[in-house]
Amino acid sequence: MSEAMESSQTVPGFTWPASSATIQSKITFTWYDYALFSSMLVFSVLIGIWFGFIRKQNTASDYLLGGRAMKPFPIAMSLVASKISGVALLAIPADVYNFGINYSISCISVFLTAVINAYVYLPVFHKLQMTSTYEYLKMRFNAQIRMLASFLFTLYVLLHLPVVIYVPALALEQVTNINIHMITPIICSVCIFYTTIGGLKAVVWTDMLQFCVSIGAIIAVLYMGLISAGGIGNVFNKAAEGERFLQPDPTLRDSFWVIVLGWSFNSLSMLGVSQSCVQKFLALPTLSDAKKALAWYVVGAVTVKITCILTGLIMYVKYFGCDPLLSGQITKADKILPHYVMDVSGSVPGLPGLFIAGIFCASLSTLSASLNCLAGTIYEDFLSQYMSKDITEQRVGYILKGLVIGIGVISVLLVRVVEHLGNLLPIMISFTGVASGPLLGIFTLGILFPKANAKGAMVGALTALGMISTLFVTVQYYKAHKLITYTSKPVSTETCDFEFTPANSTNIDPRAQDDVLWLFRISFYYYTLIGASITLLVGNIVSAFTQDDSPPVHPDLLSPIIRRYLPDKKQYYTVDRALTMVTYDSNKQKATS
Repeated sequence: MSEAMESSQTVPGFTWPASSATIQSKITFTWYDYALFSSMLVFSVLIGIWFGFIRKQNTASDYLLGGRAMKPFPIAMSLVASKISGVALLAIPADVYNFGINYSISCISVFLTAVINAYVYLPVFHKLQMTSTYEYLKMRFNAQIRMLASFLFTLYVLLHLPVVIYVPALALEQVTNINIHMITPIICSVCIFYTTIGGLKAVVWTDMLQFCVSIGAIIAVLYMGLISAGGIGNVFNKAAEGERFLQPDPTLRDSFWVIVLGWSFNSLSMLGVSQSCVQKFLALPTLSDAKKALAWYVVGAVTVKITCILTGLIMYVKYFGCDPLLSGQITKADKILPHYVMDVSGSVPGLPGLFIAGIFCASLSTLSASLNCLAGTIYEDFLSQYMSKDITEQRVGYILKGLVIGIGVISVLLVRVVEHLGNLLPIMISFTGVASGPLLGIFTLGILFPKANAKGAMVGALTALGMISTLFVTVQYYKAHKLITYTSKPVSTETCDFEFTPANSTNIDPRAQDDVLWLFRISFYYYTLIGASITLLVGNIVSAFTQDDSPPVHPDLLSPIIRRYLPDKKQYYTVDRALTMVTYDSNKQKATS
């Protein structure tokens, strides 16, 4: 804890009374909020029912890709809603409140990621027109690499889903006082109910509804917060006084290059090769439309980020001399946004309910898509080979539903682990980096390095997974024993005008962190970059030492940036790759005829 925080709790002549119940009782949902919150959930479910039972999708292409006839703007907003909303709406303002606005540098990463994706990854996937991104790895390498990628994806989802479930539960607990472990089973139950109903069209239009409601609510809350904070000028003055602006120190957890490099790779792993994102881009009829969607995505993502960052600064000004965590009004730092929303907009009937509903529904959307996708991946790549060839569609359906339930139960149980690991933003970025780094490395190895082979991809990804997992587990051990800590910006309780019991604090010896090896003090923003870099380095070295007589790679499997430099346009294949490529060429000819 900083000196400013400690001194604020030892004001001469000030005593700490015992109860904060009088404060918390004022900041809860009203019946207006419950009504509008419930309406938001009902509308989301109705959209799924509409596309699932009334406007039915008759083919796999309709269900998974919207008939490849979607429009750029809805796709872009769906991407923003699924990748920015939920965790980000809750975690970014809290992170800015505690650590300052260094996170704003991630807006640069959004632009860089979109440019790289538009010219490196997206042209390859759009040209191949495949339903699953993992089909690419089988075509480029072999079936074993596809299975490895599916395992990494499974690991990624299982690490990510508990955070997705935890976010809306945390928000609801703050405004309703319902225990978080009663909320999480309900969240999964709702998702299991409608997770397979409406297909991609339902997902996209539900995301659109949720995005419009949540961004509208946060802008309204932002406006009301600006008024209560005395205007934008006062916000910036107070933020500067509280050291919330950019800091040039490169040893910080979120300095300029840490975020520009680290967050760019993290974002690229989601936007460039993630199945959920690529599937939405492939729902657009042309590559030009996909690039337009990327451009709209940049605008939407940056808008949401800036809004969340401003909200974090306004929260700091709002609680400049009376920090909600230190004063006992909230029990976790990540609960500050729901508390602030109820505090600032509680007088507007229904507005807090709509805002919390936006967070809840955005998380539901991500959760339902992930459950469905992961269940299909586990069945196709791990279970189907052990099933009888004459297995019925009905039995397959039962297996998939059982997988969805099993994944949901595991995710709910892992919430108990997540809630003890600290702030949401570091948890989310660290978890995703463990699996997304090697996964991004495999795809990049295939798309940008023509001489890379399956042995190199396998050894590179496994090496990266082992090293980044060791790094992650060791860092969490050090954090649990207070050997690694992130010092937040100064806050105080000097101007609180109510009775409260101060939050307990733990005195930490700042010299303890110096005893930890520098490797384990690397910012969590770098995890995806480290994993991808190890995969590329080891993969290329192993490929160079295991070269066989395999012919050059098919040009369609490489990025246009690399394709132009291929020395030989003639293609011949080993038996394994030839079977896959013959099917691809045949389907390609049918599509163009």
